[in-house]
Amino acid sequence: MLIDHDNRRALDWVVDLVNTAAEPPAPDGIADLEALRGFAARHRISGTDRLDETDLLAVRQVRERFAAVFAAPGPRAAAELINALVAQAGTTPRLTDHDGYDWHVHYFAPGASLAHHLAADGGMALAFLVVAGESERLRRCAAPDCRRAFVDLSRNRSRRYCDSRTCGNRLHVAAYRARRREAAD
Repeated sequence: MLIDHDNRRALDWVVDLVNTAAEPPAPDGIADLEALRGFAARHRISGTDRLDETDLLAVRQVRERFAAVFAAPGPRAAAELINALVAQAGTTPRLTDHDGYDWHVHYFAPGASLAHHLAADGGMALAFLVVAGESERLRRCAAPDCRRAFVDLSRNRSRRYCDSRTCGNRLHVAAYRARRREAAD
C-alpha cells in the first residue's frame, strides 16, 4: 500500500494520540498542557504556539473520536465517523510548502485550533485508508494485556502487535515456555 509522506505522518500522530488515552496502569498521555505541547512538538505540528485548557479538552475529544474509528465494525461505520469528524473540523484543503517541506495539502483552515488541525488532517488520512479499501489496517494490539492502536502497513496485512519487540516477543516467549513445560510433563 502506497501512503504519501503527509498521510503517513498524520497516521503516526493519530495512532500516538489514540495511545495517549489512559489505560491502567498508564496515566493519560496528554494529562496537561505541557504534555499536549510535547505531543505537538514531537510530531512537529505547526501553529501550536498558544495552547490553553480549551485546546487540551478539544484534543481529548478528537482523541476519543479517532479511537471510535479504530473500533468501528466496518468501513461504512468508519466512514460515518470520519465524515462527521472532518466536517466538524471545517476541512479546507489548500496547497502549502512550509518549513522546508515540498508542496503538500493541509486540510485544516489557516489559524485553526490544534484540535481542528488534528481532526482535519488525521481524519483525511484515515479517510484515504477507507477509500483504498484498507480500513481493516486500523487495529488494536492482539496482546491480551495491551490495547494500543496501530496501523498495519505490512505488505500482507499480518501484523498483530503494536510492537513486535515488546508485545510480540513477550507472547511468543510465554507460548514457548508453556510448550516446554507441557513437553516436560
